[in-house]
Amino acid sequence: MAKEKYLSKRIVAGKYKGKELVLPPLQTTRSSKGIVLESFFNTIQFEIVDATFVEVFSGSGSIGLEALSRGAKQIFFMEKDKQALKILRHNIEQTDPASCEVFAGDSFVTIDHIVARLKREKTPAYFYIDPPFSFREGFEDIYDNMIELIKNLPKEVVKRITIEHMTGLELPQKIGIYEKTKSKKFGKTSLTYYDKPEME
Repeated sequence: MAKEKYLSKRIVAGKYKGKELVLPPLQTTRSSKGIVLESFFNTIQFEIVDATFVEVFSGSGSIGLEALSRGAKQIFFMEKDKQALKILRHNIEQTDPASCEVFAGDSFVTIDHIVARLKREKTPAYFYIDPPFSFREGFEDIYDNMIELIKNLPKEVVKRITIEHMTGLELPQKIGIYEKTKSKKFGKTSLTYYDKPEME
């Protein structure tokens, strides 16, 4: 892959620290800021070891591959854009392809395949959901659709749900059975965490 056409970033910590990941063009997808990534992994650093991790709207796969580097056992990537998929697969090749699986297509459709797989394997997962910002053409309903997706996730396949979103978006206290437990702002971007009720 001709690197001169693309920006890149490096895996921050863990087994693949320093590995260079190619980023898709900005009009295709956007990369999570370093400060957001650092905060997220500080929050789940001990939980991620040997875990299953699902990166919805993967783009370059930088979050999922960082999770892999930090000890996650299995990563499922979900991406629709053809150019981003090509870059995602290239980035996976720099790490451990045997621990990664790409679900190509609309995330709102392929989520059913992920859920079926997690149910079959009896493996709850950490979901990281970073949809395209809603002001982009064609994505005006993205957050409404995302909320529906989360509502429909069966509790037995979920460990924790993290949403990366526009800071101006007010997410509800509850989405289905999932309760907002933490939210942190990083300028124009925020991270919001949802967990199952403690009695579940």
